[in-house]
Amino acid sequence: MTAPLIPRRYWYVAFAILAVAAAILLWMGRPPICTCGTVKLWVGTVQGPDNSQHIADWYSPSHIIHGFLFYFLGWLVLRRNPPGDRLIAAIVIEASWELLENSPLIIDRYRHETAALGYTGDSVINSVSDISFMLLGFALARRLPVWATLALAIGFELLTLLIIRDNLTLNVLMLIAPNEAIKAWQAGG
Repeated sequence: MTAPLIPRRYWYVAFAILAVAAAILLWMGRPPICTCGTVKLWVGTVQGPDNSQHIADWYSPSHIIHGFLFYFLGWLVLRRNPPGDRLIAAIVIEASWELLENSPLIIDRYRHETAALGYTGDSVINSVSDISFMLLGFALARRLPVWATLALAIGFELLTLLIIRDNLTLNVLMLIAPNEAIKAWQAGG
C-alpha cells in the first residue's frame, strides 16, 4: 500500500517555512553562499573551510536521518492528524534547529566540545539544503518499509563513522555530554 499524497497546500506552507528560515538566517548575518564565492554540489573535506558552506557534505546523511526520525515522531504523536500536519511539524523542527545551530551559542559549543574545531556556522544555502535533505528523509520514510528505513539510517551512521569519525549519534552525544576520549578519537588521536 502506498502512502497517500500530501496535498499541495501543505507543501506550499512547508516551502514558505523554508523561505522564512532562509530570510532569518540572512538577517542573523549568515552568508548566503560560501564566502569563497562558489557553490559546490559536494564537499568531502570535513575539517576544511568549505564544510557546511555548500549544498551537500558528510553531514547531509544526518539530515536525511532527521527526516526518518521526524516521520516516526509524527507517526507516534500525530497519528490521527493528516500526513501534511506531520510534514509541517517536521519542517518546523528542522528549520528551528538550523536557526539554533547557527546561533553563537551552538557554534561556540561545537567548536569547543566536538570535533568541529574550526566550525563557523552554515551558509544559508547549506542550511536550506540541510532542511531539504530532512524533507527527503521524511518522504523516504513515508514510502519505504520500516526495515529499509532502519537499514538506511544504520548504513548512513556506519558510513560516516568509518569515513569521517562522526555521525548523528556522536554529534548529539558530543553536543549534550562531551567526552574527551571520543573527541581525541575523532581528531585522529
